Amino acid sequence: MKFNTKVIHAGIEPDPTTGAIMTPIFQTSTYVQNAPGDHKGYEYARTQNPTRDVLQNNLAALENGQHGIAFSSGLAATDAILKTLKPGDEIVSTNDLYGGTYRLMRKIYEPFGIKFKFVGMENPANLAQHFTENTKMLWIETPTNPMLNIIDIQAISAIAKANNVLTCVDNTFASPYLQQPLNLGADIVVHSATKYLGGHSDVILGAIITKDEAIAKQLYFIQNASGAVPGPQDCFLVLRGIKTLHLRVERACENAAKITEFLLNQPKIANVYYPGLESHPNHEVAKKQMRHFGGMVSFDFKNDTLETASKVLENTHYFSLAESLGGVESLIGHPASMTHASIPREERLKVGLTDSLIRLSVGVEDVEDLIEDLSKAFALITD
Repeated sequence: MKFNTKVIHAGIEPDPTTGAIMTPIFQTSTYVQNAPGDHKGYEYARTQNPTRDVLQNNLAALENGQHGIAFSSGLAATDAILKTLKPGDEIVSTNDLYGGTYRLMRKIYEPFGIKFKFVGMENPANLAQHFTENTKMLWIETPTNPMLNIIDIQAISAIAKANNVLTCVDNTFASPYLQQPLNLGADIVVHSATKYLGGHSDVILGAIITKDEAIAKQLYFIQNASGAVPGPQDCFLVLRGIKTLHLRVERACENAAKITEFLLNQPKIANVYYPGLESHPNHEVAKKQMRHFGGMVSFDFKNDTLETASKVLENTHYFSLAESLGGVESLIGHPASMTHASIPREERLKVGLTDSLIRLSVGVEDVEDLIEDLSKAFALITD
């Protein structure tokens, strides 16, 4: 089954009782049993829910995995993965990543004795030097958030396997349509399904996919024992969103490429970050492991101040100033004060996240309107 067919059919069957083509929302907390232990496969809705089961099967198919595990948010999914570690264990993470992930690692798990190293992974040859006997996992975002660095998943995963280290890839920015890390050697894939998978800015949900039965068994246990599960309505919304994933992401990629070209010709802009640029340091890696280059674009200004960025952030119309990404509508954000505010400024600057950096989540509107929107905002910058 090819990808565009998978988003509509994989793991999904018409409801056997009614023939409903859309998976029903099983809004129930418990299930009646004929006798103690004699039930139809469902006992309690924290543990199992038919709507969630269908979503989990669909997610597994999209990433070419065997097991999908859904959570109440992307951070809840990340939290579940971190719970598989114990005090003294170490994660080597990319040094450019979502601020919420950084905060969870540093503020919640580091005090429990789990160690974290944040390093650049753009050159795989530099990775092994950061391993110790306690290193248990690599944590990768690619493209990274918000600098859109590209990490060679296949090369990094091979190094990790040679050192008996698991590789976990946050695939939120790419989505399974653009990139499938399990095919490239990763052990675990995590998503904020709130973003491209849901696609309509109306649901919060997270997901983990793996081929490894032992890893899946541990994560299913954590899902049930910790209880951070999504409700059936949320699962339904993500299932609905997934059905147009390929169409939405394809259009977002087309729009992002045209907006990048526009940004390159703006005299007030200092840097444009987009994997589709031939000047991007790992452009060839992106070509190798991604179908297209994504709908995310970042840029900063020659006059590197929040005031400069604010002139744009506060004066766009079609680009809405908001956190999140991956919806049908275009969003504009300021990572330093929004999504990455929990990362110390000195750490942000080390990876190039300047005070004037703006991140765009390009939607599916007519690109001419989006370019005009940015152009009017740029005209307000006087310095």
